[in-house]
Amino acid sequence: MEKRVIIYRDELLPYSETFIPAQVENFSVYTGVYVGTTRCRHKGYPLPSEQTLVLSEVEKFTPRRKQLFFLTGLGYPHWFERLHSLSASLIHAHFGFDGVRALILKRRLKLPLLVTFYGYDITVNQPSLGDSREQYDFWYRFYLWQRQTLFKQVDCCIAISDFIRAKLIENGCPEDKIKVIYLGIDPDQFKPDLTRPREPVVLFVGRLVSKKGCNYLIQAMANVQAIKPELELVVIGDGKLRPDLEQQAAASLKRYRFLGAQPPEVIQSWMNRALLLSAPSITADNGNSEGLCVVTLEAQAMRLPVIASFHGGMQEAVLHNQTGLLADEGDWQAIAQHILTLAENPDLREKFAIAGRQRVEQDFNVKRNTTTLEAIYDQICG
Repeated sequence: MEKRVIIYRDELLPYSETFIPAQVENFSVYTGVYVGTTRCRHKGYPLPSEQTLVLSEVEKFTPRRKQLFFLTGLGYPHWFERLHSLSASLIHAHFGFDGVRALILKRRLKLPLLVTFYGYDITVNQPSLGDSREQYDFWYRFYLWQRQTLFKQVDCCIAISDFIRAKLIENGCPEDKIKVIYLGIDPDQFKPDLTRPREPVVLFVGRLVSKKGCNYLIQAMANVQAIKPELELVVIGDGKLRPDLEQQAAASLKRYRFLGAQPPEVIQSWMNRALLLSAPSITADNGNSEGLCVVTLEAQAMRLPVIASFHGGMQEAVLHNQTGLLADEGDWQAIAQHILTLAENPDLREKFAIAGRQRVEQDFNVKRNTTTLEAIYDQICG
């Protein structure tokens, strides 16, 4: 008999969360069915229609009704009939915010619940995210109100790094309910073209928000270009800070490009061309921290040396002086020195490239890590 797992994400599915379908597509025992209340308002990740069930496409659903639904747990019988008909074995919710929402599914479907925590869902300490401030404040308060209930009722919490595990314990999650499974990528999909020469490019890939620390990289590149003017900064990504960052770059850099959001194949092409990738993340004012930075894993799989921060779970993704170089949060002078060190030392770049690729294959292989996840599914269902 086919084993099914409900993959719960309230909004299906932001393109920035490709790690979720990457996991589902590597199931060997279970079949994932994507379940949520709404579709992504902007262009989302293309999910298979036969494996997707969205509440707003089955019954009338508005933001006000959404609040009432998650406060009371009542209503929407047709949607729950469809959910029952899946004959799923368990529910796997992604992010703590959706773990709280999935408690209703757990109660009404009488299924075990597993929740993966990623970063902001267990590190943010005040509401300052979201679309509408009023809407986000409601859901943030709702999450804090229900989080201890989630920790009591959830069957297992997956932490994507030891850093996230420590944050879960700090916030009241029982240690015996936590398993650490690193996020993974498919090394076969991230293979470098070793015949292609590297170009004098320092690459940044990420959302242009304060947590990602791109402003410190621009400061660092101003120092670097004073010594090596041929090095160019290429920024891939978008976000609310983009106008400010472009203005900062225009005032201080000689060579730079902002390419906006790009599809995975374009990002991979730049990873094949660049000299190094920098991911100088910092802890945001509201506590938001990286659980584990996927782009650093992709870069290392592409044999691209990484300069990152002593920050959150980043230190587990990039090992200082073994697979890359780390700097203290916000230390743009150290970032500049690390860039110059790697730019001037091809042997060190090659050492990091080989070690980084090997570590991704060993510890961050999505196929291997998904096998571990399915074993946990079996334990919970057993």
